[in-house]
Amino acid sequence: MKKLTLAVVIVVIVAGLGQRAVATPDSQQGTQAKPPMTVAELEKAADAARAQKDYDQAVKYFQEALRKDRKNAALYNKMGLAQLKLNDPRAARSSFEKSTKYNSKYPDAFNNIGATYYLQKNYGAAAKYFKKALALAENRAVFHVNLGAAWFGQNKLDQSIAEYARAVELDPDVLNQNSPAGIAAQIASPEEQAKYSYMLAKLYARRGDVDHCLQCLRKAKEEGYRSMANVYREEEFSRLWQDQRLNQLVPPPPAR
Repeated sequence: MKKLTLAVVIVVIVAGLGQRAVATPDSQQGTQAKPPMTVAELEKAADAARAQKDYDQAVKYFQEALRKDRKNAALYNKMGLAQLKLNDPRAARSSFEKSTKYNSKYPDAFNNIGATYYLQKNYGAAAKYFKKALALAENRAVFHVNLGAAWFGQNKLDQSIAEYARAVELDPDVLNQNSPAGIAAQIASPEEQAKYSYMLAKLYARRGDVDHCLQCLRKAKEEGYRSMANVYREEEFSRLWQDQRLNQLVPPPPAR
């Protein structure tokens, strides 16, 4: 739903950092300078830092790696995700844009540009980039979730439902895949998950699947969806208006 829940889906610790050995004459004689870390080692260390939610350190590792490999699209994309976690969408967007500059067919980077716009509530621009990502990788469920959230933000509910339906078709557990060290931003805040559950309920209602509809409505309510009363205004739920299970879950409006 909205949030895009950008919509962006590992754990190795580099030992020895910050440690100092007490030098003895013998040890000084046999000690050699440690060789600089390779690009692969820096990327591995950065991924470990992201997994540990040490995003400042992750950015530093990525920056050092990019000084050695200035056109590495994957590194720019990962650095952007760390910057996004640091609440710096402008820097993140710059990194993602560089990623697409060096790899014009990198769907994750286009998705992640969309996520930066979504977080700034520019839903039109977000949808534009989510669609670019889908044009390159239509089978990525997270991209459909994010585009669905962007449509929802623009009150384009039919398009939103269609994207959520496709996401569930591709991966029923799409919202449960939120790795801090992934490569695609997914919009999945608690608020967005509540909206997602409500939209799924609407989808099941359209299909006539009452049991799953009620399950999703219950989940949406538990997750704090704020517009539960809409079930008595939206035609998709009309067959449930007299159902006591719905009435218990969402009290009907008072009779006029």
